[in-house]
Parts: sequence; structure tokens; C-alpha cells
Amino acid sequence: MSYTTQMDAARQGIVTEEMKVVAEKENIDVKELMSLMAKGQVIIPANKNHKCLSPNGIGSKLRTKINVNLGTSRDCVDLNMELEKVNNAVAMGAEAIMDLSSFGDTQKFRRKLTSECPAIIGTVPIYDAVVYYHKALKDITTQEWLDIVEMHAKDGVDFMTIHCGINKATAKRFKDAKRLTNIVSRGGSIIFAWMEMTGNENPFYEHYDWILDICRKYDVTMSLGDACRPGCIADASDISQIEELVTLGELTKRAWEKDVQVMVEGPGHMPLNQIKANMEVQQAMCKGAPFYVLGPLVTDIAPGYDHITAAIGGAIAATYGASFLCYVTPAEHLRLPDVNDVKEGIIASKIAAHAADIAKGVPGARDWDDNMGQARKELDWEKTFEYSIDPEKARNYRKAYESYLLAKDALELNREEYVNELSKDLLWVKLHIDSFCYSAELEDYYSCYLATDEFSRAFVNSEFRLAVANIIISLHHGRTDEAKRSLAIAKEICEPHYRGKLHSILAKHKYYESLNATPESITFVKSIQI
Repeated sequence: MSYTTQMDAARQGIVTEEMKVVAEKENIDVKELMSLMAKGQVIIPANKNHKCLSPNGIGSKLRTKINVNLGTSRDCVDLNMELEKVNNAVAMGAEAIMDLSSFGDTQKFRRKLTSECPAIIGTVPIYDAVVYYHKALKDITTQEWLDIVEMHAKDGVDFMTIHCGINKATAKRFKDAKRLTNIVSRGGSIIFAWMEMTGNENPFYEHYDWILDICRKYDVTMSLGDACRPGCIADASDISQIEELVTLGELTKRAWEKDVQVMVEGPGHMPLNQIKANMEVQQAMCKGAPFYVLGPLVTDIAPGYDHITAAIGGAIAATYGASFLCYVTPAEHLRLPDVNDVKEGIIASKIAAHAADIAKGVPGARDWDDNMGQARKELDWEKTFEYSIDPEKARNYRKAYESYLLAKDALELNREEYVNELSKDLLWVKLHIDSFCYSAELEDYYSCYLATDEFSRAFVNSEFRLAVANIIISLHHGRTDEAKRSLAIAKEICEPHYRGKLHSILAKHKYYESLNATPESITFVKSIQI
């Protein structure tokens, strides 16, 4: 028997390899899974050209999944950095990666993802068209917009966000109903601007059936983008958002008629008291199609902490119907995320997803928490670390605390004043180091301190030891200017007969090599003359 899409197979009663994998991962009977897929309530995004995919299901009765947005831009074209983010995200358990590249050789990066990455891969073709054609927005033709969709499908992406819901009618409604933040969706704003410039209908709405034929051919899941999602809580649940959702419900039905898998994208900013109702409205209008939400962010006042505001909203949204959470990082609204921002965003989203799975009674969700409870009861630290959502951070916090206790115990012993002062100095440095992160290299460096009288003699008082500790930490993290300021402080308070000690100690132990300091930091260390 043959089939075109995973939905087509489910409707024919064909059990695909992808269904077998998902059923095992979710601990669900494959027949029940097929029934949900046939109704459109579960999807398995799996492009026929994504050969290295480890399939995952998204939708009703399954674990809540998370997506990580990455990609190159004018401000960051470092492919290696983006690939590091991808690998870290997959290692941390992200089920999907969305490539939002909008600068450079986007196809090269996209093809690398679909040839090497086992996660579900999604894209936004609208972003790519602006880069690919190298022409003014108003000069891009309807056919060129459609050709980009087919190119992404051929490249192996598993789902595409396509902003089909904003058409001439909804655009007019949007212009009549004034908003505080207008259109904040990048894809939505691009296609809205194109429609205004050309006077043409949204090509993705006008030629929706053609797009469905492409999705059916390659088994690409349609992710119906919400061009009118609210960008602040003042705009939440307004007429523009709801009218577009009505259109997305109609488009969902049309996709199912062609056996194309669909998920629907949802709001960005929304107060807590509106989330449950919004989830229920989406489920009703879109007949149970999986809901993919960005956040929602439950307050607008927390730049730098929006991974937290999004996790709060995400947990509630997933409890009441959302199946797929798009992560938000601390850098949201401020800048592009770095590797650490990506980690913080993933952890926050995973917590939200897991909390919702417990609330929904997803089979097996509570097992993780029960195992942690048992480990805590038995004071088993290794098991506690193992069951932590971020084992590395949990272990580092505990390691720093244990180091503090050891140093504290040493201070309480009846020793000579010289030894007591040494312990205090080392404690300051150790706690400074552990407040950033613990590593074997830093532990070795610390052990070197313990064995070196020369080092202890250089720490003449508390102000000096703090300045030196800050120099060490600043250089470790490549913050040369901060290190220079701390060095100036150290110079002012250093006794004349100690001049030269700090440089000789740091150079002797070659700390900049073991800590992989930047070339600029190494040059700075070699220039120290106190």
C-alpha cells in the first residue's frame, strides 16, 4: 500500500515507521495514535527528504514539545556558532529547531540541518525570499513567493510557518481597529507590507491549494502563522487576532481535505486570565489541530527575564490545550541570543512543558518527579543531579557549597594566623570561581593555589585579594576592560616589595592556557607588571 503523508497513511490504516517510533516514545498504542492523526489532532512532521530525522509526535494526549528558534542574521552570520546552538539544543532535549535565517547562504545552513540534525526542522519561507531574490520587497512576484515554498520543501524541512491567515479582508479589519503595537510578527509584517505596496492579495492565501499540493508531495506540515498575534497584553484577544484565527480554522479544514498535516500558531503576549479561554477558542475553531504558541508572555515589563514570563504563560497554555511551545530566551526584545541565552530559554520551556504534562495527566510525566522525590528522601546527591532538568547547574551549585563548607571548617580549626589568612583568601577566590561555573580545569588551578606559598604571600589584604580574584574571573570570561580596572585597584594597594608577584604567579601556572583565554586576554596577562 502507498501513501502521501503521515495523515494519509493513518487514514488508510497504514502503520509507518515514524508512527512506531512515536508510539514507543509516548507509550501510546499505535492504533490510538493513528486515530488521533487521522482526525488531525496529532501530527508527525516528517519530510520525506529529511533522512536523519528522529520523529516526534505533537498533539493531543502526547507530551508537550518545545521548539528552539535559531539562524543567521545581518548581525550574526557565524554558522559555527549557530550549529553549536543547534547541537546544544538537541542535546538538551529540544524536539524541534526552527531555522529563521535571514542573511548569508541560507540554503547551505538549511540543507546542513536537514542532512545532519535529528530534530524536527521548521522554516519561515517569507524570511528567506527577501534574502534569496536580492530585490526590493515590492518587486518580488507572486510566483517567486511560491517558488521559495517549494525550494524549502525540496530541502527537507518538516514544517513551514506560512502566514496565510492575513488576506485583504483581515488586513482591512486590522487597519480599522487600531492597535498599540501594530503587527509584530516579522513574517506577517513583510507580507502585509507587500500587499500594501502592490495592491495584490496575499499569495499564500490566494494560492493556498497549490501550497497544499507541495506539502502533500513532500509531506511537509503546515504551520499556519499568526500574522496578527498580539505584541503586548493591551492588544491580546483583540478583533484582529480572533478574525485571523477564524480564517486559520477554515484553512485547517482545507488542508485536512488534502491529507496535509496542520498545526496552528498562537498568541505572543496575553494576560494570565485570558489564556485558558484562548486555548479553548482555538481548539473549537480549528477542530483540535495542535496549537503552537510563542509563550504566551504574561506581562510586558520583564526584558531580560522574558524566558520566565513565557514559561509561566506556556505552562498554563499547555495545560489547557497547547501542544507545542516555542522557547523564549532572556534576550527576547533586546538582542540576538547567545549560547547561554539559548540554554536558559530551553530550560525554562522544558519546565513549562513538563509542569503542564503533569497537570494534564500525561502517562509517565509524574515518574520523573517521583524519582527526584525518592532521591531527596535518601539524600542521594548523585541521583538528585541525574534527575535534575539541568544536572550541570545543580552539580555546580552543590560543589560550590561543599567548597564553602570545607573552607569554613578549616577556618574553625586552631591554626596559626598565617594559615587562617590563607584559607580566607582561597575561599574568596574559590567562591568567585564557582559562582560562574565549576570545571575540572578550575579545580586544578585551585589546587595549584593551595600548594603555593608564593600565592598566599601576594594576597596582602582583603581589598587586594578581591581585586586579584576579579582579575582572574574577568580574564577567564574575556572581559579585558573589567580586568584592567581591577588591576588598577590592585596596583594602588599592593605593597612595593610585592610588585612583580602577581605576573610571575599567573605566568608560572599558565592559567590562561588551561582556561582557554582569548588572545587579547593572554596579551593582557603578559603585560602585567606589578
